Amino acid sequence: MISKILFKLKLCVAFVCFLSFHSIQAQNDSLVLTNNNVIVGELKTMNRGVATMETDYSDDDFKIEWDKIKTIYTTSSFLINLKSGGRYNGKVESSGEKTVNIIRATDTIRDVQKDNIVFLNAVKSSFWDKLSVSLGLGYNYTKANNLSQFSIRSTLGYQERRWALNGSYNDIRSIQDSVADIHRLDAALGFKYYLKKNWFTLAEVSWLSNTEQNIDLRTLGKLGMGKFLVRTNQVYWGVQAGASFNNETFGVNGQKTYNNSGEGFVGTELNLYDIGDLSLLTNLYIYPSFTESGRWRADYRFDFKYDLPLDFYIDLGFSLNYDNKPAESGSESDFVFQTIFGWDL
Repeated sequence: MISKILFKLKLCVAFVCFLSFHSIQAQNDSLVLTNNNVIVGELKTMNRGVATMETDYSDDDFKIEWDKIKTIYTTSSFLINLKSGGRYNGKVESSGEKTVNIIRATDTIRDVQKDNIVFLNAVKSSFWDKLSVSLGLGYNYTKANNLSQFSIRSTLGYQERRWALNGSYNDIRSIQDSVADIHRLDAALGFKYYLKKNWFTLAEVSWLSNTEQNIDLRTLGKLGMGKFLVRTNQVYWGVQAGASFNNETFGVNGQKTYNNSGEGFVGTELNLYDIGDLSLLTNLYIYPSFTESGRWRADYRFDFKYDLPLDFYIDLGFSLNYDNKPAESGSESDFVFQTIFGWDL
């Protein structure tokens, strides 16, 4: 009797071990690199030409350039975006060194070139896997007139299959004896919803304050549509257009003046993100006024970023704001050049 119980117990233990082993094996994704190294673990995401792989034998996730992967096999399901704007849900399995199958259940639903995949995100990815944050700080001090300068340049992003949330916060302040303080702040929070064939809708709220143009606060709300004209693992270039509402507060001779106006906007953005440790982001937006005859504005931004070890980076940033009809005693343009040392999450 006891021997039968022990025998059944051994069978149960063996069965549980088998299921555990099978479960562990089933959760493994595998990559074969161009140097024939093999990495086994959990492929979490691929975005902007870089794949992120979690393994049991490393404390930190591996970052692998997508074009350095020769073959790929996943047991996890992914949200998959293609250059053409197509979106799929399924597993990924190489059918050659340059082609992959997108598989749902046991059926191949699409056979594509590996380089045509521009985004992968594991369906079970956590909140933190979908979040991206960068924070850069700068500080200067000069004994003459006790000059202190402090700057922040930061970004926030959250990516889902059909939508994305992006934010930024940039601030510069200069304080010195016997001179009025100088400040400049610009921040934005935007939402994009992706449609078919690389179209998207957008909504954004932005804020601007700067001493040079006597702008105490400009709050701008935008609604529009856009399209990615180019979207690959190395670059994206898109255009957008729509309408905006501009609410402004100016400081003129110690008095506050207020202005509301309706505007249109057209813009373009270029992002290069697979040029070694370098990346480049630049955009330009033009705002012709509907309610103020002859007035138009323009905002331009340029960021050149160099990645350092341990997720640190150096950023060279330039921002320009132009208004052909500025507030009284305000300048038509204000620009800032920032050198920032920062960290990516």
